[in-house]
Amino acid sequence: MSDSSNEIGGDAGEDAPSGGGWWKRLTGGLKRSSSALGTAISDLVTKRPLDMALLRDIEDALIRADLGIESAARVTAAIDRGRYSENITPDEVKAVVAVEVAKVLEPVATPLIIGEARPFVILVVGVNGSGKTTLIGKLAAKLTAERRKVVLVAGDTFRAAAIDQLRIWGQRTGAKVVAREPGADAAGLAFDALSAARSDGADVVIVDTAGRLQNRTELMGELEKMVRVMKKVDDAAPHAVLLVLDATVGQNALSQVEVFGKVVGVTGLVMTKLDGTARGGILVAIAEKFGLPVHFIGVGESVDDLAPFSAKDFGRALAGLE
Repeated sequence: MSDSSNEIGGDAGEDAPSGGGWWKRLTGGLKRSSSALGTAISDLVTKRPLDMALLRDIEDALIRADLGIESAARVTAAIDRGRYSENITPDEVKAVVAVEVAKVLEPVATPLIIGEARPFVILVVGVNGSGKTTLIGKLAAKLTAERRKVVLVAGDTFRAAAIDQLRIWGQRTGAKVVAREPGADAAGLAFDALSAARSDGADVVIVDTAGRLQNRTELMGELEKMVRVMKKVDDAAPHAVLLVLDATVGQNALSQVEVFGKVVGVTGLVMTKLDGTARGGILVAIAEKFGLPVHFIGVGESVDDLAPFSAKDFGRALAGLE
């Protein structure tokens, strides 16, 4: 079993800081999602009897909130089983939503484990604008604060701005940054960076990649090449592949998980920009369908966004419960 010092993020379980900084950021970040869902539930339930027609309408509202068909069906079935009085209240419905969402998320709310390999290689992938480079910077800040020797690899060689952004994070965190000029071969850069990191005794290498749409075959092929080349340095690399998902894309995130998973073997997910959308329920649909670990969620710009993720708190915040 890995030492707890090797865990970053994950489910805070009963120790989740409800009422503390994390809870405030979470409820604030999910306000658009919880407000949209809460309003829909209140509009449906107020002054209406609990019958099959109401249950169908509640299920439709949950699906529109991007919870997914399976989760929406589970919530409405739980409401039906609850033997509520004919005039069920909006808060009673929200309480069921919170419990059922937590049930889906608890198995996947797991920490990112920094394994025994040295260097431990983390490949970060995702579409354009999902927040990969920012996530890398926050992760580097956490790791260097733990006195780990971190190397950041500017593998998004298509964008000079991404290279510059990674260099700034390197300066802020004390992590070494390996970069080349814009347009350089990303796979060759990864090979050289991993080789140098191994010689230098680095603890963790985090490799940025160019954003690419999952339907661009040639770009996905380049990503596959990066993985292939890394294995020439360490046949177990990359040891973790994090897919960064932008919550604002809603249902499109499902196809991203599927395609990136097939191409590079995604090991864990990071959901960003939950504070910029009313579609926060998509995290539930993704967990239901794929069961991949969710290491971190983003509800703001602070480094503290990489605090432990509590499934129970997420369920209550999404449902709009205090």
